[in-house]
Formats: sequence, structure tokens, C-alpha cells
Amino acid sequence: MPVYTLPDLPYDYSALAPVISPEIIELHHDKHHAAYVKGANDTLEQLAEARDKEAWGSVNGLEKNLAFHLSGHILHSIYWQNMTGPKEGGGEPLAQDGVGELADAITESFGSFAGFKAQLSKAAATTQGSGWGVLAYEPLSGRLIVEQVYDHQGNVGQGATPILVFDAWEHAFYLQYRNQKADFVEAMWQVVNWQDVARRHAAAASRTDVLLLAP
Repeated sequence: MPVYTLPDLPYDYSALAPVISPEIIELHHDKHHAAYVKGANDTLEQLAEARDKEAWGSVNGLEKNLAFHLSGHILHSIYWQNMTGPKEGGGEPLAQDGVGELADAITESFGSFAGFKAQLSKAAATTQGSGWGVLAYEPLSGRLIVEQVYDHQGNVGQGATPILVFDAWEHAFYLQYRNQKADFVEAMWQVVNWQDVARRHAAAASRTDVLLLAP
């Protein structure tokens, strides 16, 4: 039985239009995300075979493959939930919408929502090649940080929990935005599901002693 499975989309393919076209959503979810799920499951089987045969020469490459595919699966699973239709999403997280704790955390960590938005936008838009812009909860400081993630797993701080992710791989936007990655990132703000981000922030902040650095 596979360890990982492709989650269903929480909306239909056209729900995020015109920000993201139905064609992109279908291709992105059904082909690209599905490939990461299959890759993670296949790699786990190959690692089990390597252990059985004591074929340790293959472990280095397989561990890299597992990190790549599993991180791709996790980030995409968050990505779909982080978005909602333009009529329901976007704007700024506000106390009157029930996401005041998230709004306060953003202000405390970045000085203002505008400062946070600019930093995450730049992080996503200036990834060299393939990657993500990520808002993450960092448990040692109890603050939010922005990470510029290369591929799916590179350049991240250990232990931080992603709560809002912007996919900056070309397959996320090229059919619609061509090579204008910055335009796609700016449009993404119209479909952010702040209710989902707030739930993820609350869950991450409620977990104590996640990183035990001292006895």
C-alpha cells in the first residue's frame, strides 16, 4: 500500500480563475503533484530494497530523491488549501474576519503587513530557477519568518513550519503568465485563504517543545 496519497482539490479546476486558469490547476495537481507523490512512494520502496540487500551505495541518491519528492508533496498539499476563490480570498488578514492573531503575528514579526507582503513577494519572485516563497512559523523564536526555498527543500531553517506557500516553479504559471513570474506572484495575493493560514499558524504556535535543544 502506498504511504502517501494525492489529496483531492478543495475546489474545482475553475475556482481560482482568472488568477490561475483551470488548465494550469488541472495540470499542476493531476500531473505534477501526483508525480511527487509517486516519487516519494517509489523512493521508499527503493530504500527498503537497499536495506534488504545492504546496497548502501545507492542510499545517498535515494535520500536526496526522498527529500525532493516528499517536500514537493507536502508543499503542494499546503498550497491548494492556502488558496480560495478571488471573491472569498485575498486582501489583508483582519481582526474582524476572525484572523486577528495572525495579523498581530505578522505585524510583530515584519513591522507591518505591507513589509511582510513585499518580502514574501520578492522571495518568491527572485528564486533562481525553481522554488517557493514561504511564510513559516519558527518555533525557537515564536515568530514568523519568510523563507526562499530552492526546489522543494533547499535553503530552509530546520524545524520551521510552513503556513503560507507561493509556488514559483514555472509549471505553476507559465501557461498563463509566460515568463512574468513577478506578475504571477502579485496576482497570487488575490486568492490567499487567510482563514487557512490562520489555522495553520495557530496549530504551529500551540505545539511547544518541538525542538529540544537542551535537556
